[in-house]
Amino acid sequence: MPLAKPRRATPLGLYGGNEGPAARSRTPLDMIGALLAHFRRAAGHTQEGLAELAGISRDTIASIEQGRRLLQGDTARKLDALLDTKGALSVAVDNLPSVETVVFHPVAYMEVEALAIAVDAFENQVLPGLLQTEAYATGVLRAHAPAFPEDVFAHHLAVRMGRKEILRRPAPPNLTFIIWEPVLHAPHTAEAEHAAQLRHLLDCARLPRVTVQILPLSSRRHAGLGGAFSVLEMPDHRQLAYVETQRRSTLSDEPENLSILKHKYAMLRTQALNVDDSLALIAQACQDDAPAQEHFDTTAAGNR
Repeated sequence: MPLAKPRRATPLGLYGGNEGPAARSRTPLDMIGALLAHFRRAAGHTQEGLAELAGISRDTIASIEQGRRLLQGDTARKLDALLDTKGALSVAVDNLPSVETVVFHPVAYMEVEALAIAVDAFENQVLPGLLQTEAYATGVLRAHAPAFPEDVFAHHLAVRMGRKEILRRPAPPNLTFIIWEPVLHAPHTAEAEHAAQLRHLLDCARLPRVTVQILPLSSRRHAGLGGAFSVLEMPDHRQLAYVETQRRSTLSDEPENLSILKHKYAMLRTQALNVDDSLALIAQACQDDAPAQEHFDTTAAGNR
């Protein structure tokens, strides 16, 4: 079933970020950021100086001016007073339209993911980014066509590795992943590095708030033929749907889209292997894909 045409969607910046105006369409957050930068310069302040007066970080000011972060109402009022804008920033924030946001790379999604309290994700091309080793992530990013310039590649890799801090939080979000079985065997790295990635996946799958299920190749019919997607729950309990395509990936709170993807995910959970069988299959893949000189103890699979 195709996704319904969005009638309402959430600006991506509402929860933390975009990649910058050169990488995607201009949004209302770019307009607010440009206004803030204009008023700041007109008042003779640097980003550092204004941040100190407002009691916030310089990075926060920079992110707002770049359209990567929403200017919150209380901060807008404080900045209006400091910059003598006669309430312009507050009015702009209070009248943000609800628009569909299109992004062109998952880096923007990662900033939203970092704030989520729960994530349900289906993957049918690569292993989930949160569970990737650096070598595996490097292989995936190097496969991008056209190739990233080296500085862009380095940025994307650093962001992808940094997102794994989520797993080390004292109270990490609840994470569930459903992975199509062929993804376990797709060699995006050298043989030894791929085996290390599978062992890392198994380690992550044993973490308390992480659940990994494998959708087996033997499942002749399944609900994931439309591609990868995620459903996120944010701290205010709003749910968001994230869908990746070749060139346009969308983040939306449109109710019909959310309902369709939540039903798809529920069906995929019933079509996937249970947790114990999934861990056993990952452990077997470790054994099958390991270099000849390595040996992996598959008996560890049940020790979740």
